[in-house]
Amino acid sequence: MLQGAPWLLAHRSMLKPNQPMKVSLYGKDYVLWQDSTGKISCLPNACPHMGAMLSEGWCVKKSDGSSAIACPFHALEFDRNGCTILPGTNKQTKPLLQPLDVIVQGDFIWSYGGFEPKIPIPAILNEIAAEYEFIGYTGDRSIKTDFLSLLLNMHDYNHQNGTHRSLFEIEEVQLKQFIDDGLHSHAYIAQLRKKPNLQDFLKNPGLLAMPQVLAAHLENFFPFMGMVHGESPLLSLKECHFYLPESATHSRVYVLMFVKAYHPIAHLIKRNLLRLVEVVIEQDADILSKLYTNTPQHIKLNNEVGMDWVRRNFANFPEIVEPNFSR
Repeated sequence: MLQGAPWLLAHRSMLKPNQPMKVSLYGKDYVLWQDSTGKISCLPNACPHMGAMLSEGWCVKKSDGSSAIACPFHALEFDRNGCTILPGTNKQTKPLLQPLDVIVQGDFIWSYGGFEPKIPIPAILNEIAAEYEFIGYTGDRSIKTDFLSLLLNMHDYNHQNGTHRSLFEIEEVQLKQFIDDGLHSHAYIAQLRKKPNLQDFLKNPGLLAMPQVLAAHLENFFPFMGMVHGESPLLSLKECHFYLPESATHSRVYVLMFVKAYHPIAHLIKRNLLRLVEVVIEQDADILSKLYTNTPQHIKLNNEVGMDWVRRNFANFPEIVEPNFSR
């Protein structure tokens, strides 16, 4: 499935030093950890002794700042190369676990999942990190849905007034422009909101950063990332969504948030912004887990060009084929 694409396994802020984290990709589970020097390691999650989850174990710090992962079952320690020392011996084994290659760019931890790269890692995240303040990650969850259904949802411009009606109260969605650049696209959307009252602001201060018309610029990098570029008098926002195919039945999504403050009040609503996006992901996860995904589509709505773009690229990745959906 989409072999040769880069996947952002984690942001460094998600990894506390010497605390293992489980990640899944292409139907395989891995344990990911960061040692005291900041070096990132990633091994298959099943202990080669009796299959215990290494991510449920602990990290053993070494004198040089490195660390090994200890199995929670029998405390066997594996270094970043997958080697261990068996009890009663002083000899290191040959690698018993094949490390997953990771590409670390600053705070961004990428992997091609062990496959030959077919498309490059875009530079845009490093550019954003250099210019914007990182305020945190949110919405990290594994969703019981296939990967195509996840991508279709994330490129569905019509579900704001259904799935997310309680948050945004969108009354109309207008697709102003769609630019199809193969595996890269831009969508410019105007979403007309119901005018909030004082009670709405008190309930959700994050609404202060939302204008009456949500003019969203959505930039998409198939199949692994979608980005919301938001502008308001208070701040500039980069809301970066990441998608990973965990298995045939489960997909992972999480969001990294970056801001550039134009007004002091922007600093007061950072947590509200993170919570707002977390609720968005919760609502998406809820509806995705309740779909009959094999249902034939007999109805086509306006503004489904993003979904058409996803279907074309999903069927032909990494090749770029017609039709072009620019409009």
